[in-house]
Amino acid sequence: TLPHRELLERAGALGDPDLERLVREYLPLTFSRRHGDPSRPWNNFSIRVRDSRGQRILDYQGNWRDIFQNLEALGHAYPGFLESMIFKFTNASTADGHNPYRVMREGFDWEVIDHREPWSFIGYWGDHQVIYLLKLLEASERFHPGRLEGLLDRRLFTFANVPYRIKPYADLLADPRHTITFDQDGHDQALALARTLGADGKLLMGADGPTRATLTEKLLLVALTKLANFIPEAGIWMNTQRPEWNDANNALVGPGVSMVTLYYLRRYLAFLARLFAAQGSREVQVSQEVATLQEGIATALQATEAGLDGPVSDGARKALLDQLGRAGSDYRQAIYAQGFSGAQATLAMPGLTAFCASALRHLDHSIQANRREDGLYHAYNLMKVTPEGIEVRTLYEMLEGQVAVLSSGALGAEEALGLLDALRSSSLYRPDQASYLLYPDRPLPAFLEKNIIPEGAVSRSELLRTLLEAGDGRIVARDAEGQVHFNAAFRNADKLASALAELEAGPFGALALAEGPQLLELFEEVFDHQSFTGRSGTFYKYEGLGCIYWHMVSKLLLAVDEILQEAAGGDATRFARFRDHYRELREGLGVHKTPAAYGAIPTDPYSHTPGRFAYVDAAGEEHTLDLEKDSLAFTLCQVPILAHRVGGPRVLVHRSDGTTQTFQGLALDAATSAALFERTGAVRRIDLFLGL
Repeated sequence: TLPHRELLERAGALGDPDLERLVREYLPLTFSRRHGDPSRPWNNFSIRVRDSRGQRILDYQGNWRDIFQNLEALGHAYPGFLESMIFKFTNASTADGHNPYRVMREGFDWEVIDHREPWSFIGYWGDHQVIYLLKLLEASERFHPGRLEGLLDRRLFTFANVPYRIKPYADLLADPRHTITFDQDGHDQALALARTLGADGKLLMGADGPTRATLTEKLLLVALTKLANFIPEAGIWMNTQRPEWNDANNALVGPGVSMVTLYYLRRYLAFLARLFAAQGSREVQVSQEVATLQEGIATALQATEAGLDGPVSDGARKALLDQLGRAGSDYRQAIYAQGFSGAQATLAMPGLTAFCASALRHLDHSIQANRREDGLYHAYNLMKVTPEGIEVRTLYEMLEGQVAVLSSGALGAEEALGLLDALRSSSLYRPDQASYLLYPDRPLPAFLEKNIIPEGAVSRSELLRTLLEAGDGRIVARDAEGQVHFNAAFRNADKLASALAELEAGPFGALALAEGPQLLELFEEVFDHQSFTGRSGTFYKYEGLGCIYWHMVSKLLLAVDEILQEAAGGDATRFARFRDHYRELREGLGVHKTPAAYGAIPTDPYSHTPGRFAYVDAAGEEHTLDLEKDSLAFTLCQVPILAHRVGGPRVLVHRSDGTTQTFQGLALDAATSAALFERTGAVRRIDLFLGL
């Protein structure tokens, strides 16, 4: 047993990069949220906290999203492990810029194809490589300023060897719903190597062990992967067979384009720009392959900046995506074929800062283009490749889009206030709960109102008229009320295309060949499959229509709180407006509601705050404190902090050696902060006087 910082220092002094990597990513966790929500009948749980002899064990496992959502919160309680969380995250991310499905104490794993299981599926979730990593990076900078800078040029990071192969760019355009193949041989080889090496066997290997990368390289890859799928004024193309955080939108995969990920990518790039700019003229090495990808993305973005002074045409939109997509495709195919060559390239920090600035100009232009007439912002769009370029269609309003754009840093204070005002008067607001829906409630067409071909479309089609007169029901049929429907067996346009191909071999062949493309367009007009989102547009549960998703409302509250902190000390009227929005959101979360209003027992079971405060200190000892009138107690890193309304503003620190120290204002010095965050036991208690 030894302090965490001492473990890191001793491992680093030995000069073994693999040992240092393993030590740095080590997380002594005893419990985790394994997968999804326990209320859902398809989720199974296996939580191990004791071994067969009843001894306490260290073990955790869970899907990527849930693990790193939890670690974001845990990092504030144990900030000394924030960089370890970043190591765990980056060392399990892939060379093609994504992440495996599950992460656990002994490594990670991925979904596999099981032909006996119709619901088996593979793919990469779209947004997880951006916002979850960014929150950990931001927390590290807050708690440990400058610590990330020491890792930018150290080759301590690895790549997960997930046996997925994203198809070349041309294939993505041709069929964006089926874009990834499963490499069975790669899967078998990785598992065989893992049986010999342990979890490291699932890493991407080089000539002398795991392929290593610098932190700069890993951070760049997250941005480059997303920018390779950037469609101007539309968002980040969702073409990796999995949706974003919310699988209620799973049907958007393929034609869907995410502004949500673009908003978070904007915040991520702004963070990288600040990080790189702080390094001055410093240089760092990355693999030649990543440097080539970065150059290709940068060249494409810089060459098209002049077109950002107005709307982007469909042709220009596709031209830029072609350049970005091919750069990403060339990089992926080279890595899949032979891994990294080992050749290194030198990148200068000023150049990387300029690259981030160029990308930000493109993203900010797209953000402005996605402001709706009602003052809200689009969350997801739809793309369609046409002879003229890439056409973009918009979807209905969604709460996650408003949360993400508020978090992006792209909006000025007045723009943010305008959005919050518009949100309050939108169809997303639910007055009876004083809160917000994920998606607006709306009437859905009844079963008998679906699959009706307009009579005008029937009369314009010689093929349909001929088939109906002949009583041939292979394509369409007329019901007893005279309405015409497509064959009920057609689950999608592919089934219609197959039926048309059959017709081409018979007496209706000439008509089928001539009218086939128009009938496929008509089929899409009737069903509008492209706009189908999934559960979010058809269910009334599980993040569906009319649902308040308290998780997203809490994220909205956090986004407003971040803006509120920035507005403090500025314009008093503006600050008061932000504060009012913040308070309304808090009241709507349910803690203070009656059961009649909330529909259930509110989450706080107490009618009053107890006057005696109990806590466990960093050494594991139990204590109690009596609270005086007008005071509030909480713990930070297991140190009790007593906040007093009067007598300030100042901070009184009680040390374990019996001494005290007073800080004027509401900030501690770096040494005291470090002792608090590292749980050294040097700080026994803190009294905070607010002077209210």
